[in-house]
Amino acid sequence: MAFLNKINLRAVLDRNTGFGTNANSYGGRFFNKDGTANVEKRGMHFLHRISWYHTMIDMPAWKFMMVIFSFYLLINLFFASIYFAIGIEHLDGIPVTDSYWVKFGQAYFFSAQTFTTVGYGHISPVGFLTSLLAATEALIGLLSFAIATGLFFGRFSKPTAFLKFSHYALIAPYGDGRGLMIRMTPFKNTNFTDAEAKMTLGMSVEENGVKVNKFYSLDLELSKINTLTLSWTLVHPINEKSPLYQFSKEDFNNTVGEILVFVKTFDDMFSNTVATRTSYTFNEVIYGAKFVPMYKRSSDNSKTILDLDKLNHFDDYIF
Repeated sequence: MAFLNKINLRAVLDRNTGFGTNANSYGGRFFNKDGTANVEKRGMHFLHRISWYHTMIDMPAWKFMMVIFSFYLLINLFFASIYFAIGIEHLDGIPVTDSYWVKFGQAYFFSAQTFTTVGYGHISPVGFLTSLLAATEALIGLLSFAIATGLFFGRFSKPTAFLKFSHYALIAPYGDGRGLMIRMTPFKNTNFTDAEAKMTLGMSVEENGVKVNKFYSLDLELSKINTLTLSWTLVHPINEKSPLYQFSKEDFNNTVGEILVFVKTFDDMFSNTVATRTSYTFNEVIYGAKFVPMYKRSSDNSKTILDLDKLNHFDDYIF
């Protein structure tokens, strides 16, 4: 294809990506937009492939809370059913009634009180079997709350790079030519220092009739900054040393390629280095645009205003 002749042979190949070279073995993009690897693991039992701790730590907050509450409701339904099967007469303190729903409801609330070790004393187990079941449930409740507490702490204490990337990469004016630009910004009250970024271009090309993956290191205007408090636009100058040199808008539309972005920085709050990543396929590259500034001085000139909602705003530009 014609666009293959436009790849600069002087561009620096990146052989340390870990993705290999056989393009026929890959499907879709290398990384998802949220930075996770676009890989589905098979060939082993599901329980051996999943780390429940990592799953619970990484899942969205609403899913995590749903799992916690669902577990709480279901395990109490389980124990309430056993109490009900043993016989409601073995739970002293339940008022006499002919309604099975009332009886089951009382058994459920006794289970909840036992599971949480609250123990109001209104209802108490009678007999060896019911007492053994209540003691077992109390132990399971203690262990469950210990695990839940650990998961809550792990989610709150997990070092996280609170950085947002622009939805699109832009081919924008840069100096006397043009450059590939990607913007990011911290979106929480964090203090990032010693930020470092790396950008890699991956393309599927044909060599001797075989499709192979080629990866190129993209030089950045600035790859390190001392502090990251405002927005940071990563700029790759498209010059004679760039693998994107002489690429046109049509080449981006007709080429299978992906831009991989890796960022790490030091977070004062966690007192630890945090890292994040994302990627942009060539159909997520807008040719002929430039980002709108995100920050400005306040009306009284006393501080700088960072408009987070302008992260993805850009103006069209005709080369």
